[in-house]
Amino acid sequence: MCGIVGYFGKRSAQEFLLEGLRRLEYRGYDSAGIALVEKGKLRVTRSVGKVSVLEDRLSGKVGTSMIGIAHTRWATHGKPSEKNAHPHTDCTKRVAVVHNGIIENYRELKETLEQQGHVFRSETDTEIIAHVLEEEMKTNTFEGAFAQTLKRLRGAYAIVAVSESSPNVMLAARLSSPLVLGIGEGEMFLASDVSALVGDVKRVVYLDDGEMVVLDVEGYVVKTLANKRQKKEEVTLEWDRSKAERGGFPHFMLKEIFEQPKSFADALRGRLIPEEGHARLGGLKAIEKRLRTIDRIIIVSCGTSYHSGLVGEYMLEEYAGIPTEVEMASEFRYRKPLLGKKTLVIAISQSGETADTLAAIREAKEKGVLTIGIVNVVGSSISRETDAGVYCHAGPEISVASTKAFTSQLAILALLSLYLGRQRGLSLVLGQRIAKELLLLPQYMERVLEHAPIIKKLAKKYAKQSHYLYLGRKYNYPNALEGALKIKEIAYVPAQGYPTGEMKHGPIALIDSSVMAIMMVPRDSVYEKNMSGMQEILARGSRVIAIGTEGDTELSQQATDTLLLPKTLEMLSPILSAIPLQLFAYYIAVERGYDIDQPRNLAKSVTVE
Repeated sequence: MCGIVGYFGKRSAQEFLLEGLRRLEYRGYDSAGIALVEKGKLRVTRSVGKVSVLEDRLSGKVGTSMIGIAHTRWATHGKPSEKNAHPHTDCTKRVAVVHNGIIENYRELKETLEQQGHVFRSETDTEIIAHVLEEEMKTNTFEGAFAQTLKRLRGAYAIVAVSESSPNVMLAARLSSPLVLGIGEGEMFLASDVSALVGDVKRVVYLDDGEMVVLDVEGYVVKTLANKRQKKEEVTLEWDRSKAERGGFPHFMLKEIFEQPKSFADALRGRLIPEEGHARLGGLKAIEKRLRTIDRIIIVSCGTSYHSGLVGEYMLEEYAGIPTEVEMASEFRYRKPLLGKKTLVIAISQSGETADTLAAIREAKEKGVLTIGIVNVVGSSISRETDAGVYCHAGPEISVASTKAFTSQLAILALLSLYLGRQRGLSLVLGQRIAKELLLLPQYMERVLEHAPIIKKLAKKYAKQSHYLYLGRKYNYPNALEGALKIKEIAYVPAQGYPTGEMKHGPIALIDSSVMAIMMVPRDSVYEKNMSGMQEILARGSRVIAIGTEGDTELSQQATDTLLLPKTLEMLSPILSAIPLQLFAYYIAVERGYDIDQPRNLAKSVTVE
């Protein structure tokens, strides 16, 4: 969740580090700090609150440092405070470290260190790293001590360290927490997320678990903890800075909602063969034969990605004919799942670094099961640890609340259903129809976005509503969950998502005039059932915003308010109905005056369990 940035080069380290922290603000944090090596001495500055507060503290202190590390912290051990902010130092204040993750054995290490005379100034597990490093440096070089320190740590970490004893050296390592090395012209960068490096580097190296990297005036070397050099591939970074800027929109979330026609088209580009009613997924070519033999699919994911997986479950079962289950990744490995030789495990994650999803994949691989990843970030841990995968190509998604990544994931799941379906019993004619509708969807999405002014008025009308109920059936049931999640995430309004048919089994007791219902009622195979459910809600005094299909005069006459969307295949309807749900949550949050892109207590990439 926290953000790490490191700089080693020829320009002002402070200037770049602050900019890097600003680019990582979307990850969620409560404090920030920076450590600079200046004329052989460490200068550490920390603050509670936004990066702008840290920037104010550094005003007038630019200095000449060309080496430094910085961090945005999201509290795990110890409340948000200046003493708990990173970077942390040792007793001598000659070593500084920043850290993402959790050190599981920090209590026993702390007890040992206190017996050795170390004095701790914070409540964090991270400070232990600095003191262990100090102790190891009594008998070793900075690099050797760093390697020995890592061997003593249990848990998950991305660590970057600097020391006055080696002022022209920066050390870093990772274990179950992302860390990337950026390579520029005569300068090097470290970050927990490539978005911090966008615009400054064109080549990156993704560190793997158990690796450390040494940066010095000669360049960089990647090693194992046993001091064995590793040959690493330098990957070209395709994102540019313009894609990570707001482009005239008041918030990243609104920009990303409006980018969806393009991001959806990008997810499809080069992957559809309309005349054959087929999909071409190059990332799966190496496992194509194994995919023909699978008889069960398990999708593991969290949050919004879990909801896209639920839509995928309907797609894969109906069109590929493969029994599919969707598991919350945070629970998957704790219930001893039964995995057969012909089971396929699909991990869905925007960042590709979601700790729970990554742990689920490792559990599946431990049991010899075939795994694939659906991720947005090239080179991310899930993309590298799965047997194969498909990238979403949605571009950087900065707002914490996911929007375009969700619809891009649905695009990939539709392609995968087509791909697996045509391997089995899906007919040419139906395959051609799905491919044709997928290609039409970006222009349908543009038409949905034209409803934004109407949705804004509805949000103004219902902004003071204290509770929302989201309802849908079949393909749009997952969207009921997603719509409820969105309004909880950014507008902090209690909301529940339910299958419409479940209302009679308990939740209908909540219905009265104080409840606002938002229902997905497209003209599909469960239209009559949805209409019946809507009547039950209206009869109990609740108001209903119904999201339906263009030309549905019956729906318009009965619902309190309606939004009518272009007609498409039932399997693709949640892609269109997701957009008004996103816009409604956005405009409600605007009306309530909340921080849209950085909602409280949330982080974009959840990299700890």
